[in-house]
Amino acid sequence: MTAPSGAADAANDAETPNVVVIFIDDMGYADIGPFGAKDYPTPNLDRMAAEGMRFTDFVVSTAVCSASRASLLTGSYNRRVGISGALSPQARIGLNPDEVTLAEICRQKGYATACFGKWHLGHHPKFLPTNHGFDEYFGLPYSNDMWPRHADHFDLGPALTKRKKRHPPLPLIEQTTVVDSDVTEDVQKQLTTLYTERAVDFIRRQGEKPFFLYVPHSMVHVPLYVSEKFEGKSGAGLYGDVVMELDWSVGEILKALKEQGIDERTLVIFTSDNGPWLSFGDHAGSAGPLREGKGTMFEGGYREPTIMRWPGRIPAGTTCTELASTIDLLPTVAALIGAELPDHPIDGKDIRPLMFGVPGATTPHEAFYCYYAGGQLQAVRDGRWKLHFPHQYRTLNGRPGGTGGSPVNYETGKIGLALFDLHNDIGETTNVADEHPEVVARLQQAAERARDDLGDRLTKRKGKGVRPVGRLEPGDERLSW
Repeated sequence: MTAPSGAADAANDAETPNVVVIFIDDMGYADIGPFGAKDYPTPNLDRMAAEGMRFTDFVVSTAVCSASRASLLTGSYNRRVGISGALSPQARIGLNPDEVTLAEICRQKGYATACFGKWHLGHHPKFLPTNHGFDEYFGLPYSNDMWPRHADHFDLGPALTKRKKRHPPLPLIEQTTVVDSDVTEDVQKQLTTLYTERAVDFIRRQGEKPFFLYVPHSMVHVPLYVSEKFEGKSGAGLYGDVVMELDWSVGEILKALKEQGIDERTLVIFTSDNGPWLSFGDHAGSAGPLREGKGTMFEGGYREPTIMRWPGRIPAGTTCTELASTIDLLPTVAALIGAELPDHPIDGKDIRPLMFGVPGATTPHEAFYCYYAGGQLQAVRDGRWKLHFPHQYRTLNGRPGGTGGSPVNYETGKIGLALFDLHNDIGETTNVADEHPEVVARLQQAAERARDDLGDRLTKRKGKGVRPVGRLEPGDERLSW
């Protein structure tokens, strides 16, 4: 942790800061200027980092859409709330109505709440944001590639093409009503702008009322689309154009906070749901020094570029190198505003000492569990060490990804029991298990606790602490379009 020695520890006083979470889809660790991007400018994120704190070891619970989003909103590992993978348009499940979301935590204190963007936690009305604590919702119910047109862009085999063509037209939803039953490419080009305009309007309408604003962008998930105002502007291809438009969106939100005179009482968090979809090559981002990407629990799959800004509270121009996670946002915000935590177990921790730059603050996580592939405990880590258990994973094995929006096929890689020193080997290149048997033993013990609580498909264990996923019942309203 690097921070001014006089950084204030204001962790004991409850307040009512506004909270804005900007959640990008499939962004790589090295895709923005503060984390190493050089091929295109990101001036607003550069400014956000200069005025706030970069988190260089900030992770999600798992490296895929729906599961990652469930964890951010509930403060729990995705395994605990029963959400795995990416829910399809045919899914009859979603986030359980009994789960307590970050929006519901904020509502305890009279906050206005809104979600503008990709939801992906169930598309039928009972699962949509307005039934999970949000006053307002506008956006896509799932990923922007879950539409018939996406099958025209590439062919990974007859089975996948057939599945893609089964997708219904892509709907755009407001509250629980379909307002556009067949999103076109022209609409996709406007999604970043539409979400941003909604977010800015929401900020301007709140007056003195505190608010929680969640902006889960559809980009940079493929297929990539960008509005005319940024098309061709980056000089780095379509991917660079799309990132520049997302940077513009951040700037518009920050400008609105300033115009409303609430800049200094608003916590803004920028992060992503998982790493880059590497098989798409020039339509995917970069994990930089990290190994692999989306769809794996190597660091490139679940460690995200993260910035937090709160003028006067988060020390400007600082960097936190301690382990923290999206699952920590719910308990941290609850502590900030004096709200009660859910009466069921959650896994996140209060990271206010890290956010506020308290000297000597360290990660509150004794162990962090890396689940993927429908409940496989593939790795466990602490602040420095990461132990992988034997499992298969997808990889390009050094090959380049595709071009022009068409992906290449992954290969299947295998890893045995392997220990990595993340402080000295962020790329997970050298297995040091033989040199540190005591660390291996300690992390194996932590893994056993996780298997007992959350289960593990690799060892065929069922967890005692797993809660049921939400299910569509016969009498429930169906979304139709």
